[in-house]
Amino acid sequence: MQHRQEIHRHRSVVVELPLGDGDGGCATFDLEKAVCSHGLFMMAPNRWDSLSKTLERPLRLSENINDDDHEQSVLVQITQPSDSRHSLLLRVFGTDSLSTIQQRSLLGQVRRMVRLSVEENKRVKQFQEICGEAKERGFGRVFRSPTLFEDMVKCMLLCNCQWSRTLSMAEALCELQLELNCPSSAASFPDPDKKRITENRAGAYGCSRNLLERLTEVEEIVDIGKPGVTVTPAFSVGEEVLQKSNLCQDTTEVCEVSISAPFNPDPSEDRKLSSFNQLGNFPSPKELASLDENFLAKRCGLGYRAGRIIKLAMGIVEGSIQLKEFEEACSNPILSNYDKMAAQLREIDGFGPFTCANVLMCLGYYHVIPTDSETIRHLKQVHARTSTIQNVQRDVENIYGKLEVWHFYEERFGKLSEMPHSEYKLITAANMRQKRKGKCKKLKITSAEKLGV
Repeated sequence: MQHRQEIHRHRSVVVELPLGDGDGGCATFDLEKAVCSHGLFMMAPNRWDSLSKTLERPLRLSENINDDDHEQSVLVQITQPSDSRHSLLLRVFGTDSLSTIQQRSLLGQVRRMVRLSVEENKRVKQFQEICGEAKERGFGRVFRSPTLFEDMVKCMLLCNCQWSRTLSMAEALCELQLELNCPSSAASFPDPDKKRITENRAGAYGCSRNLLERLTEVEEIVDIGKPGVTVTPAFSVGEEVLQKSNLCQDTTEVCEVSISAPFNPDPSEDRKLSSFNQLGNFPSPKELASLDENFLAKRCGLGYRAGRIIKLAMGIVEGSIQLKEFEEACSNPILSNYDKMAAQLREIDGFGPFTCANVLMCLGYYHVIPTDSETIRHLKQVHARTSTIQNVQRDVENIYGKLEVWHFYEERFGKLSEMPHSEYKLITAANMRQKRKGKCKKLKITSAEKLGV
């Protein structure tokens, strides 16, 4: 992409997120299991690197808590060091400092994604005490997005369509977000603001293991627990590295390095940029609210979903839909509140029983397994069970009620956290009807399988 050629320096900072300890902490927290626990981790702009056990995606930072007009999207890599399991390291690209408000915003989004809170930790502990098998496997957290809006839109993308199309629609929305903020005409940078936005939206670049060994000068990790602390730069790299490599992709260790001059990697270490590095962030309500429905439907292949997504975005921007209040009402999910929360969601255009069940699962209501017409096809293909829309919920609970289906899929396809991104679309009921021998035929995927349900 042309705008990448204009980036002369790559800046980043590292922030430490302590996991805590004791009953209110996360002594047994495992990033890999927390992320790779739910089909949402496969959807753009998330990217899980199975070698370094790192989650990479853009996140939004703002100078003011309630100021959406001056948000900055930055690429963030989240790692749990093998030699320091009591904390997560967040590497933030495109900046050399973070304000206190930006730190809080960053940490809040990461905590939401992997469910790091005192209440969530207690629920995980209680669940694992009841279900010994879950404790043995380290299961208990269900991955979600940094915002409820992103969860809601992605749940709409799951309904009544094939998994491959769900993945494509999410990726197209992230590509659109990049196009809206970094148009190709910005390569010449006639406007300083466009240059700033382009630099902040730049994709991830970096180096292989051999290249990393040549990077020195370790920097100090920031303790975000200290009030008023200023985050210091982790490293800066030359333009050649930015254009040709992919950071820490071959190492499981977290590195903090500083390079004072442009660095030229060996040609043998050049890497082909992945499609992920050409994606933007997931669009915000404000970015989607003003779009034309036909344009959005065609650009992202959304079909009828485009109008519903725009209505949702407009409702949030105009204030008729208050996601913050809704999420706060679900902060302590109890079964007696489920029907009330589901009824509120169903007032939004496009939120039927399946989509509502998925959204509420993201908010901590796990007792209802989302089912739709694709679930019926899944049960027929995999279990030879003929279900109807009236009894599919009962059949699913009978089959999967004891524990989630994630383990069932991993028995057939191998560890999903180690699966190449190109094979995500192959996780299909049709491919499970017989044991995989050699190459699998590329077949369509049911939405019942998208979330490990």
